[in-house]
Amino acid sequence: MPSVTVTHRYAHPPERVFDAWLNPELARRFLFTTATGEVVRCEIDARVGGRYTIVDRRPPNDEHMPDGGDIEHVGEYLEIDRPRRLVFTFGVPQFDPGFTRVTVEIEPDGDGCLLTLTNDDVPAEWAEPNRGGWTMILDGLERALA
Repeated sequence: MPSVTVTHRYAHPPERVFDAWLNPELARRFLFTTATGEVVRCEIDARVGGRYTIVDRRPPNDEHMPDGGDIEHVGEYLEIDRPRRLVFTFGVPQFDPGFTRVTVEIEPDGDGCLLTLTNDDVPAEWAEPNRGGWTMILDGLERALA
């Protein structure tokens, strides 16, 4: 199965960008959210072996859920190496029982940092929507840090 990779440069130190992924108050502002959705639950157990659950409530006529409803995003943290690397599983059980693997790598870049996200084992039919979703999330992280 293919991998999807997206990058984004942030004008913030690596520690600040890394910590946003594990801080429920910041994560609920960018992780798995859409322009029309609202995160109604964000639970993060930020340790190796810990799990996360983020639920985004979509209104009717949402492009991915025409009838609206809640979408639950779940996974487990496999590696936490602050501020350089975060690895976790990612699944949306209501659409697919399987899980993919996400690796977030952050490196210093001048007065900011460069984040590279790779999502492995993505089903081929989901590769392009997945790329768009992660790009939207990384853009949302930019706004959450502002």
